[in-house]
Amino acid sequence: MRKKSLTSLLCLFALMFLAPTSSQASKPAADANHWHDFVDSYVSDLERQLEQKKIPGAALSIVHGDYPSIALGFGKTKLKKGRQVDVNTRFRLASVSKTFAGSLAAKLDAQGVIDLDAPVDKYIPELKNTQYQNSLKVSHLLSHGSGLVPNAYDNLIESRMSYPDIVERLLQVEPICQPGQCYGYQNVMFSLVGDVIERASGMDYETWMQEFIFRPLRMRHASVGYEGMIADDNYAYPHVRGRKSWHTARLKKNYYKVLPAAGVNASAADMVQWLKAQLGMYPSVLSLEALQTQVQPYTLTTKEKRRRIWKKHVKQAHYGLGWRIYQYDNETIYYHSGWVQGYRTDIVVIPRLNVGFSLLLNAETGLINELTTQFIDQLLVMERKA
Repeated sequence: MRKKSLTSLLCLFALMFLAPTSSQASKPAADANHWHDFVDSYVSDLERQLEQKKIPGAALSIVHGDYPSIALGFGKTKLKKGRQVDVNTRFRLASVSKTFAGSLAAKLDAQGVIDLDAPVDKYIPELKNTQYQNSLKVSHLLSHGSGLVPNAYDNLIESRMSYPDIVERLLQVEPICQPGQCYGYQNVMFSLVGDVIERASGMDYETWMQEFIFRPLRMRHASVGYEGMIADDNYAYPHVRGRKSWHTARLKKNYYKVLPAAGVNASAADMVQWLKAQLGMYPSVLSLEALQTQVQPYTLTTKEKRRRIWKKHVKQAHYGLGWRIYQYDNETIYYHSGWVQGYRTDIVVIPRLNVGFSLLLNAETGLINELTTQFIDQLLVMERKA
């Protein structure tokens, strides 16, 4: 699937984006060899499985605080007349976009722009004199603790109804519990955080993301919204499975209605920078305080412990601010997945090991669950043997 060798691509990326640090120079050679052997083995196996399942395209990002970061593209942007996926090819992140919203909100809370503990009606007066007055906090939006039934009115995102009209209807839905008392995954309610940020600051969500996240992190190809996705032809088209093969689908605008929940586009190179920020390597952009705030275990998510491929590993599961928090084989990991028509995405951060991982596919396939789990499991095995 790749036209260049793995070694040449790794060297090219290292030269373009990274400079050796003193910690890299002093790292024992044996540890470095173990890490590189692990990465080479994983990438080879990933490429084999992508080819076996005939996945149209993929973008992989791996970060370790002590070694050069990795960004790789595989396959094509679309099946017919598509270009080669490279490290700058944009993919839809789908719900991995929620990690950006959570981080931005935690950053703005630390800076005093918004207050995560404040009632939402402080910023959105339209909620006054509703069932949410004083009880629904900003943190409830970001941690799926609004009290609504899961995925409330997601079907309307697929319709022609505008976002403001969907919100108006959503606020009339009777909650199944008090805010903060139960978990219900949301896209529309989650995205109210964008309105909170705009009302509090006078600056819209997209501008905050571009000027205070993407630009300072040098995420050069990242964007928010449909127009950013199609800014040039280096973007991955969506693919859906037919009876016997994959088919290129039309890129739909619908989930771009809910920008904080599902509106970010990014490349493998961009995701390297995002993972580095999550590992604390850009404290001027995301401070330690913000990073700690976003992964507080706000909402218990017991159902996550029953995921088929993870149920033997996950002992505790919570949702923070745009991030899932798992105790996975006694290791704390931060995680999120994304799924919108024609795309699947995963992101993993393992803070103790100083490792981050991202995989983006332009195909709706459960293979991503296996590929992500393999990375985590193989990494933990390597660390136990070290």
